Amino acid sequence: VQLQASGGGLVHAGGSLRLSCAASGTIFRINRMAWYLQAPGKQRELVARITNDNSTNYADSVKGRFTISRDNARNTVDLQMNELKAEDTAVYYCHANLMTVKGGYEYQYWGQGTLVTVSS
Repeated sequence: VQLQASGGGLVHAGGSLRLSCAASGTIFRINRMAWYLQAPGKQRELVARITNDNSTNYADSVKGRFTISRDNARNTVDLQMNELKAEDTAVYYCHANLMTVKGGYEYQYWGQGTLVTVSS
């Protein structure tokens, strides 16, 4: 299983970016998908998570500005980021909790990370 993230880049404060992540390989069901960020010198932290039934939760710092969504048929998760701030600058990683076979164990997978830079 691989997670391929895309969509990072450089944007001015107040602008928008959309990150996308696609899971590929032998997948029975993806239970949860999420985006994390890791700023320089800091630990990786949760930005937003979405479950198989589209329940979502967000970090307080992004509520009202970011929206996570997923397409179960395509095994993708997107993060729409609006009103970006300089403090949103980080490497963003997609993450998935998934099962490769019916009745099997749940495994975690990480994407390779995509850099988001917000200039003030």
